[in-house]
Amino acid sequence: MPEITLARLAEQVGAALSGGSPDQKISRLAGLSEAGPEDLTFLANPAYKPLLARSKAGAAIVGKDIAEAPMALLRTDNPDLAFAKAATLVSPPIPPPVPGIHPSAVIDSAARIGKDVSIGALAVVEAGAAIGDRTVLYPQAYVGAESTLGTDCLVYPGVKIYHRVTVGSRCIFHAGAVIGSDGFGYEFVAGRHEKVPQIGNVVIHDDVEIGAGATIDRARFSHTEIGEGSKIDNLVQIAHNVITGKHCLVCAQTGISGSVTLEDYVVLAGQVGVAGHIRIGKGAKITAQAGINANIEPGATMKGSPANPYMLEQRINVLRQRLPELFQRVGDLEKQLEKSASS
Repeated sequence: MPEITLARLAEQVGAALSGGSPDQKISRLAGLSEAGPEDLTFLANPAYKPLLARSKAGAAIVGKDIAEAPMALLRTDNPDLAFAKAATLVSPPIPPPVPGIHPSAVIDSAARIGKDVSIGALAVVEAGAAIGDRTVLYPQAYVGAESTLGTDCLVYPGVKIYHRVTVGSRCIFHAGAVIGSDGFGYEFVAGRHEKVPQIGNVVIHDDVEIGAGATIDRARFSHTEIGEGSKIDNLVQIAHNVITGKHCLVCAQTGISGSVTLEDYVVLAGQVGVAGHIRIGKGAKITAQAGINANIEPGATMKGSPANPYMLEQRINVLRQRLPELFQRVGDLEKQLEKSASS
């Protein structure tokens, strides 16, 4: 791991150094509890202030409200962002593979390969597919017939991109993601589930990141669409004809049914379930494990299943805890009424 002085670190992340020596060196990143004298840690959530006071870290990135701590401080308006920048300095990413095509890769003669592309061992690129400049296909990646990937994409091992999928530039697909598998479409006819052909495609715009094991189904017709800058977490299921706007966040184990529309900047927390043909308005936030079965207004924050406005659901949860007491009181009142009636 490279070493970096606190002075340079503060300059690179846009923080003000307080305490410690400008020449003090940092070589690792660590959490508040695990950090040692050569480590950099950070505090963004006020709930962890007690851990900061006990931490043995050599330096910490903190908000400007932190007055003192037992280590050098790098104060900034946005500790999360500053720590992310520091991570690239203290723990630089592993460089991508050098451009070239591994001898075991299978590239159809009708595929188009851009400049400085890297294609790893046992990767497959089918007929009519196009791979943009500087895109990396790691080993065992698959790109189906007539699919298009833009420039500077990263396709990690085991990713399967089916036929006629369109991908923009600077997109990242983590291991095991499946893009363009058939939508779940069947008609029940004469006692059998007859498959409905899924003849649409998937369109993924620029700067999208798809997590490991996520699945995005192709449309029954037209297209399934992931908007620019949206981030899809691990193990998310996005069904046929779903459209997400720009810069949406969809967290792990969320399931989105067919023909749902997410407007720009929607956030779906972990394990959210969304019923089909629903529209979730711009900037709406859906908390973990919520169930959405009706349209959501722009800017709303929803909780629960079926989901309610956040504060209403909080009040309902408080009242729910009192149900045993209330049932007991109702039972006691019924007994009193029966006793009064019989006397």
